[in-house]
Amino acid sequence: MRLQPIEKTLIATGYDHLETSRSILTLLFGQPETRTFAVRWWDGSSDTPDHEPQFTLEFRRPGALRRMLWRPSELSLAEAFLRKDFEVIGDIEAAAALETQFSISARTPLGFVRLMPLLSRLPTDDFSDETAPVRFKASNHPEHSRTSDAEEVRSHYDMGNDFYALWLDRQMIYSCAYFETGSEDIDTAQHAKLEHICKKLRLEPGEHLLDIGCGWGGLVIHAAQRYGVRATGITLSEPQAEFARTKVRELGLMDLVQIEVRDYRDFPPDVQFDKIVSIGMVEHVGRRNIARYFAEAARLLKPGGVFLCHGIIEVRPPRTPLLAWLEALTWRKRSFLQHYVFPGGEVLPVSDLLNAAQRAGLEAHDLENLREHYALTTRRWRERLEAHQTEVMRLVGETSYRVYRLYLGAIARTFATGRNGVAQMLLSKPMGDGSSRLPLTRSDWYRRDQNETRS
Repeated sequence: MRLQPIEKTLIATGYDHLETSRSILTLLFGQPETRTFAVRWWDGSSDTPDHEPQFTLEFRRPGALRRMLWRPSELSLAEAFLRKDFEVIGDIEAAAALETQFSISARTPLGFVRLMPLLSRLPTDDFSDETAPVRFKASNHPEHSRTSDAEEVRSHYDMGNDFYALWLDRQMIYSCAYFETGSEDIDTAQHAKLEHICKKLRLEPGEHLLDIGCGWGGLVIHAAQRYGVRATGITLSEPQAEFARTKVRELGLMDLVQIEVRDYRDFPPDVQFDKIVSIGMVEHVGRRNIARYFAEAARLLKPGGVFLCHGIIEVRPPRTPLLAWLEALTWRKRSFLQHYVFPGGEVLPVSDLLNAAQRAGLEAHDLENLREHYALTTRRWRERLEAHQTEVMRLVGETSYRVYRLYLGAIARTFATGRNGVAQMLLSKPMGDGSSRLPLTRSDWYRRDQNETRS
């Protein structure tokens, strides 16, 4: 292999850490003037493009790039950010695009070999153990037992209601909103999502609705208030349940809404519901238990009832066997989200979900992909999180603020670029004669005046 002139010079003369780091970025992203971002170094010097940068990377320590790329993975890049090896000033969603560029450059044999001599020149001991972030102890339990599921859900949702209230909408809806134009604020879009779901379920007064993974109770409260249903919401988080119960009492809905801390697998065999909904919960089920999840939903659903399952899905880009082998060789699959945000989370392709639902005896009537809606949602959340930085850091600390800022910026990009999607599936449990009792068209979903008389 022939070394480039810049690499020969480095090896021959032993340039300092700053010049080595600059050379690494040149190998990865080209000359400073052509990049989409600016760089600020620990000595105060800067490298800027010829045009307005989308953001600025501020490297705070000489060993930053070595820790990011020596054993490259999504997790190593994220932990360098959490450790404050570097800062992102400006649009962190745009900065998240660098993960793809880093991985492409680092996981090819040529790129990997060219980087190693440069990275080896950077220090490894220029940070304190006190600055090292702490991962979740329960990073992933493939068996998804009741105990492990409860532990993992609580590790995320029990951070405090006050924390989530700072950046979610007024109803505390922690799932993809629904936008008609893309210009709506988060409160408007989340209200529209609740209406969209209730219309798809075709809720009627007196029906009994089950919400599996009800969060802070926004959907069951909305359904009871506007559609007159009885609603049972279940969650594994006691703080979420207490928040929802308090709101139910304040609104005088105790006769219509019941909130329980319960696993969906623990209902007695004689309990059934007219309609079931599960929003943003299927991601916590896991591949091993996905058949059980749909089987339980089918058991709990009355014949002629419908189940709306809404969850994030994996979108697998086409790859040649050679590319997959090279990626496995040099780019380690270590997930930032599983270690710091959603321990135990597992996102499946929509085909796996539909196959499991069908095997459980449920029939798919509608599939809607809300991918673009979730990109808009997570941008709204991040903007609100950043606007409340001081309050967030007071409640949960700086590291957690950085975790959530990175998480929201990164997933906004995965949805905007099609690496993930959001599937909203409407499934029915047929009657004994095979009929679904559903209308022939979806026209009733889009009648704007449908619920004006029910408000």
